[in-house]
Amino acid sequence: MTHSRALKRVAQLDQQLFLTLFNGKLPWWLKVTALCLSKSGNGGLYLAGGLLFWWFNHNEHLQLLPSTLLLGFLMERPIYFFAKKRFARIRPCDYLVTTALIVPSDKFSLPSGHSAAAFLVAIILAAYVPAYSVLWFSWAASVACSRVILGVHFPADIIIGSIIGSTCGLCALLLLPTL
Repeated sequence: MTHSRALKRVAQLDQQLFLTLFNGKLPWWLKVTALCLSKSGNGGLYLAGGLLFWWFNHNEHLQLLPSTLLLGFLMERPIYFFAKKRFARIRPCDYLVTTALIVPSDKFSLPSGHSAAAFLVAIILAAYVPAYSVLWFSWAASVACSRVILGVHFPADIIIGSIIGSTCGLCALLLLPTL
């Protein structure tokens, strides 16, 4: 199988999986839950949460958490924007289905920025507060999956976004002590 045929087959499988996960038969409570989870992954909440944490936290071990998050986002955002423009993958709600449950902020889907940000935050929170690692990663995976359920991302978009965010989170954890 040639490279282009293999990529075409992966795209077809991605579309089939999307259509299986995003359909009109989903219960209303799952749609509402997905909407709330997606909103919990919006960028403004990360900034507000980081500032509140920094202001009210006096635990010396956790003082570097906001700086680590900032460093992670300083790496992740340029990669995200470059990849969005480079891949320019049209969102499924713009050509495959017409019933997305939200209006996306831009026209391209690959990678998922919500997935990247959620996994970046989960990786860093798990390093600083490991007792809640299951909670952090469950939330991040739920944010990522919500984007497919809402009809604005393909499964591959959230997987690639999750890899980007996780990688940037790990890099921030490794780099911050050296700065």
